[in-house]
Amino acid sequence: MQTNNPEIQQGRQDRQAQKSGRLKLLAVIAVCAFPIVASYLTYYVIKPTGRNNYGALIDPRLHPIPEAQLHVTELDGKASPLAQFKGKWILLQTGPSDCQGACQKQLFAMQQLRLMQGKEMERIERVWLVTDAQPLETMIMREFDGTNMLRVNSDALKAWLPVEAGGRAEDHLYLIDPLGNLMMRFPKDADPGKVKKDIARLLKASAIG
Repeated sequence: MQTNNPEIQQGRQDRQAQKSGRLKLLAVIAVCAFPIVASYLTYYVIKPTGRNNYGALIDPRLHPIPEAQLHVTELDGKASPLAQFKGKWILLQTGPSDCQGACQKQLFAMQQLRLMQGKEMERIERVWLVTDAQPLETMIMREFDGTNMLRVNSDALKAWLPVEAGGRAEDHLYLIDPLGNLMMRFPKDADPGKVKKDIARLLKASAIG
């Protein structure tokens, strides 16, 4: 039944305008979210034939970052949770403050892997989680300036990070994605060229970080 009541007609027009506005908003959200969803489907769900990751993919649901238990701090004891790096890719290594050959080799590898990403390197942070309370050598701190050197609860760290059979967390480099998910582990004495390719593929596929 048609009506000429202007108030009723105006009400219908207002409802139609609201519905149209909601649909446009949902469309904008879908367009913005698609690249993020697509990139994560590519690496966590869809596994195209021929893709050969060098690093071992980790299911982040099985290894969520236990921020409270890790009790991550600056070298001076100030709280410094890993969540501060959200929005960036994190190259992560762990180990005691007595950083000798293998430890220094990994610090150097993280430094070079970041540089090798060229214009994309600003998307990457380097983090060394120190597993004891002893002071670091000044030479190490200077040589690897730019690496975030943080202290962590060693027991919580050991319970969190997955390792190769018979291995230790300090043997590996790990990768955390911009959403704060632990998602890749590289083997002991990793080939830097192959690690670089894995990271480059992830940066290219990801619309975030």
